Amino acid sequence: MKTIIDKISLFILASAIVFVASGCSDDNKSDLQLDGDTWISSFTLDDNYSGVIDRTAKTITVGVPEVYDTDAMTVTAIEFSDGAKASVKIGDVLNFSFPQVIKITNSDVFMDYTVNIKHDEAKILTFKLNDVYAGVIDHTKRSITVRVPGSVDVKNLVPVITTSDGAVVTPASGLAADFTDPVDFTVTYNTASAVYTVTVIPTDAPSAVYVGLAASIDLLNAEEKEAATWMLNNIANSQYISFEDVQAGRVDLSECKIMWWHLHIDGGIDTMTKFDAAAPAAVNALVKMKELYNNGMNLLLTRYATFYGAKIGATLDGNNPNNCWGQSEETGEITGGPWSFSMKGHEDHPLYQNLVMVNGETSNVYTCDTGYRITNSTAQWHIGSDWGGYANNEIWRQKTGGVDLGYGGDGAVVAWEYLPADTKGGIVCIGSGCYDWYAFGVDVSADKYHGNVARMTENAINYLMSK
Repeated sequence: MKTIIDKISLFILASAIVFVASGCSDDNKSDLQLDGDTWISSFTLDDNYSGVIDRTAKTITVGVPEVYDTDAMTVTAIEFSDGAKASVKIGDVLNFSFPQVIKITNSDVFMDYTVNIKHDEAKILTFKLNDVYAGVIDHTKRSITVRVPGSVDVKNLVPVITTSDGAVVTPASGLAADFTDPVDFTVTYNTASAVYTVTVIPTDAPSAVYVGLAASIDLLNAEEKEAATWMLNNIANSQYISFEDVQAGRVDLSECKIMWWHLHIDGGIDTMTKFDAAAPAAVNALVKMKELYNNGMNLLLTRYATFYGAKIGATLDGNNPNNCWGQSEETGEITGGPWSFSMKGHEDHPLYQNLVMVNGETSNVYTCDTGYRITNSTAQWHIGSDWGGYANNEIWRQKTGGVDLGYGGDGAVVAWEYLPADTKGGIVCIGSGCYDWYAFGVDVSADKYHGNVARMTENAINYLMSK
């Protein structure tokens, strides 16, 4: 029987080899036609606005005036490869308030081009004095605030300015000026213009600081920069400093009562090892930071900066938040509805005063509305006997020394504090994924709940400064 089976197997194998060999014959060719070009060579909207075509990126950028309605623009010219077809034609009216895609097809080949509208803009992007003292820019108010040491001669300072592409600024970058009084800088580009008022404030001892990993506020990532800029524009006598500044003792902190650190890492971190790798400057400054905290410095730690509570010895069991994750800014989730976390049982805490509330919901903190792009960066404490080491909230309090203030949907602790003890300062921590400052590519000006992020932060700062 075995011999017969072996012979049958050999016959099947030989037949398969013959079939494969015949299938590889040069006589069998694909019917696909792949030799057609799919290039767009010109594209114009509303007769006057021609697109700049980037064949590598497959994009078309159309420049329009600073104030121009792009909701209904007409395709008035489009040229593309011979023999090809386009998904739009001359005379089509499209809404270019968001990117539109044009498909060029030639036989069995196609290519998509993304059309973006670029309004003329005139902005000051960075502003430094003597290439050392960085300004805090508020584009809404068109104001720039620069804090300098009291020993600096404000009558002879040299501005170093960068602007949006193609814009010209007057007075020019590099020309010394007297900043005893506020100085206006005018920026122009095509149809766009703006006047920024620069105010220089001599100060030696800040009352509050935002501490970060970067050497200057301009070098922070977008999420952190949004938070730091808000603080310097809204908290009196506040200043940006780096952890290296703290370690080297470059800043007089004798009058400082509160330090805020908001740490964002694209993709999130979930272990102390990852924290150490992401924030080496904060780890290097640990001795000085412990000294400040043990001598009464108050801290506001938000997002992944909440890990620092364990670093400086505020967490009794030495643990960091045990349930953490996050997304990246450019690919963050678009919310399908308002996001919130619970403050149930703590509605009267100073952290939650004067927030915009939803009718009938007295125990929920809303921080963004539908359409917000959020990374959902979370650093929370999972509570439960299933995993994490904290069977219930009381055991979490006993082991960590923390006081829970806010909760996620599954009961996780997302906001908490460590109360002052002996000479030590107080710490407020916010690790909720709802606590988010920056939404990539989304205009948040009309978001009715997003202002609660700033209000809650101001509440926390005022609460800690009162300690």
